[in-house]
Amino acid sequence: MNYRVVLLSVFSIAFSAAVHADTALPQEHPLVGLWRINLPEQNCAEIYDIRTDGTTQILSGGQVMQTRYDISLRPNAQGFYTWVDTVVQVNDQPDCMGHKVPNGNVATNYIVMHATGSKFMMCQKAELDTCFGPFLKVAGI
Repeated sequence: MNYRVVLLSVFSIAFSAAVHADTALPQEHPLVGLWRINLPEQNCAEIYDIRTDGTTQILSGGQVMQTRYDISLRPNAQGFYTWVDTVVQVNDQPDCMGHKVPNGNVATNYIVMHATGSKFMMCQKAELDTCFGPFLKVAGI
């Protein structure tokens, strides 16, 4: 038996689990779940499935994207969650805006939750005048 191969396999699995554990969110985190934003100007909607395992699936137009996220556990002093999203897999179809997002793309956004927990706004900076939305929680999730 080749012990180097076994050792490398074990190391790889342990490393993946460690990276995975750092990005996961608890089930009770307010962003975990299924979210929808309606884009009436494009006659389109986007669906974000934010999972506890540190991944998100995003459906936008014909685009299907898998990402790995790092979302802060708590909002900062100004009330914003920081969300860093890295695309790990995407089909070659355009999103609702007609754009194609490449594999490896990294986006940092800031999230402001509504007090009810049923909607949020996504912001390009931790400033309210850069926000768009609302993203609405899909019922039953």
